[in-house]
Amino acid sequence: MTTKPNAARLFAPINYALLTLLAVICVAPLLHILSLSLSSSSEILSGHVTIFPREFNIDAYQEILKDVSLYRSLIFTVVLTATFTVLCMLMTIVAAFPLTKRGLKGRKYFLYIIIPTMYFGGGIIPEYLLVKELHLLDTMWALVLPSLISPFYMIILMSFIRSIPQGLEEAAEIDGASAFKMLVRIILPLTIPALVTLSLFYAVGRWNGFTDALFYITKPDLYPLQLKLYHIVNNATAVDVSMAERFSEMQAPLLPESTKAATIIFAVTPIILVYPWLQKYFISGTMLGSVKE
Repeated sequence: MTTKPNAARLFAPINYALLTLLAVICVAPLLHILSLSLSSSSEILSGHVTIFPREFNIDAYQEILKDVSLYRSLIFTVVLTATFTVLCMLMTIVAAFPLTKRGLKGRKYFLYIIIPTMYFGGGIIPEYLLVKELHLLDTMWALVLPSLISPFYMIILMSFIRSIPQGLEEAAEIDGASAFKMLVRIILPLTIPALVTLSLFYAVGRWNGFTDALFYITKPDLYPLQLKLYHIVNNATAVDVSMAERFSEMQAPLLPESTKAATIIFAVTPIILVYPWLQKYFISGTMLGSVKE
């Protein structure tokens, strides 16, 4: 009778130790980047910077914050991410809700058409030609319309909607509620954790999006933050180590590694600040439906 409690007491510290180790492994690279952005050039060249800053300074941040185009990219990325997330959620909702209705004619055939798109795509070249023919190059819509809905997220939302008791919808139908009122007044309020979770997935995916912007955008005014970061990193010039070591600490040149690290921290900070406000919904959204009562 005592083996199970003893096993539970033994499992708890092992579990905590493994989770702590996993958290450290996940956080350590970000701390290293942060330390590089806050360390002096001589310490970076010497290789002494790990997860703690050495000879603290904010020269890299002062340098990148002088770039007005970086603020423009930040504002554009915020607008792009908000627009993309709202439209994607709208498309996901209006697609998922009808496909949960067994009375919908051809429902299975629609799913047979949609599901293969999760695994197969037309390819980069056909997609580029399509965007070009639609005259979407160098516009914000080139970064929105091609990825307007994710079949995987749509299926997740369908599973959430199916978990809602059927009796609620039947009662609404008896009261004369239309399908639209049923969606707005019953389905959406009950699926808020799922909606917030999927919105976060869409927003993070768009915020970190880089490849499509590289293909479709050539105007600097329309550079998303990640593409701007790419150009900053790509255009950074290496500093000759032997020459840099001759400078005094006050005259040491600003290394590209420090600038890159500061730009990366600048790019990821908004998402890091937003996530804690959505964490409650995110956790409940990912767990909803995993346990049946």
